[in-house]
Amino acid sequence: MAAYAHDTQYFTRRTLVLFIIVALHFLLGWALVSGLARKVVQVITSPIETALIEEIKANDEPPPPPPPEMERPPVEVPPPDIAIDLPMDTAPTNAITDVTDKPVPPRPPPPPPVVRQPVQVAAKLDVRRSPSTADYYPPVSRRNGEEGITTVRACIDTGGKTIGTPTVTKSSGFDKLDEAAVKWAAARAGLPARSMVSLRKLVRRSTCASK
Repeated sequence: MAAYAHDTQYFTRRTLVLFIIVALHFLLGWALVSGLARKVVQVITSPIETALIEEIKANDEPPPPPPPEMERPPVEVPPPDIAIDLPMDTAPTNAITDVTDKPVPPRPPPPPPVVRQPVQVAAKLDVRRSPSTADYYPPVSRRNGEEGITTVRACIDTGGKTIGTPTVTKSSGFDKLDEAAVKWAAARAGLPARSMVSLRKLVRRSTCASK
C-alpha cells in the first residue's frame, strides 16, 4: 500500500509539470502569432537617449549691500516751563525810601480862539401891543380865498406914533384887503418904526422921516 501511494503522488506531480510546460509553449506560440514578442524585442532593443545637463554654477558675485539707513534728525523737545515760587523779600519796616517827585505832564496848549460870526438879530415886535393881522382879515375875502400883497406907506415919529393917515402905494388887487391893511397900519400907533408884519401873505409898510 505504501508503494502504491508513493507512485500515485509521483504521477500527479509529473502530470502537473507537463501541463505547465504545455501551457508555456502555448502562450509563447500565441505571442509569436500576435506580434507581442516583436514589440517586446523592439522596446528592449530601442536606443537609449542620453542628455548632458550642465552643472549650474553657483554665482560667485557677492550680493549687493543693503541700502544705508537714513538717520532721522533728532527732534528738539522744548524744555517745560516750570514755575518756581520764590519767597518775596519783604523790605524792613524801618527802611528809608527815596521820595522822587513824579514828573508833571505838560499842560495842553490853549484852544485856538473861537471866531464868532456876526449874529443877525431880527427886529423884535412888541407883541403885547401889535394888533393881529387875522383880526383885520375880511371874512368875505377869507371865504373867497382872496390874498395878495398890499404896500402901505405911513409916517411914524421917533416914538412910534403914526403921523397922518397911511396910504396904499401898491394894491393887492382886492379893495377889501387894501382897506384892511390901512386900518391895521393905523392901529399900530406906538410900536417901533422898523417893524414889518404881513397880512395873510405879506403887508409891507415903509417909514418916512418926520419933520
